[in-house]
Amino acid sequence: MKCPNCSANLKRVEVKVQGASIKAISYQCQNCDYFEFEPVSSKKVIEELRETPLKIKQKIIKLSKNRLGMYFSNHVTRSLDLRKGEDLYVSVPDKNHIILELEVKTHSQKRANI
Repeated sequence: MKCPNCSANLKRVEVKVQGASIKAISYQCQNCDYFEFEPVSSKKVIEELRETPLKIKQKIIKLSKNRLGMYFSNHVTRSLDLRKGEDLYVSVPDKNHIILELEVKTHSQKRANI
């Protein structure tokens, strides 16, 4: 395959996605950093990630003015041992997903994905 930007050969790379046991196939350009994911393997990774052990429907609430928020259910807070005041990191990889990562302040400073 050729890069659509610079016509260099694209390198096939297997990409490990956090939370998935299978890898997505990516084609990457070494010259201009262009990349694209192969649709079949990407779809398999997304399907695997959607099958999470705990999936709860939540309502988005209005906090004030233009701010929105949500509550965590007791099931989530207990299973992750969430505490008031802990830091939460929010990533938005696309228009359909939000990734929350909690920095757990314990003896070893371990991290847990939500």
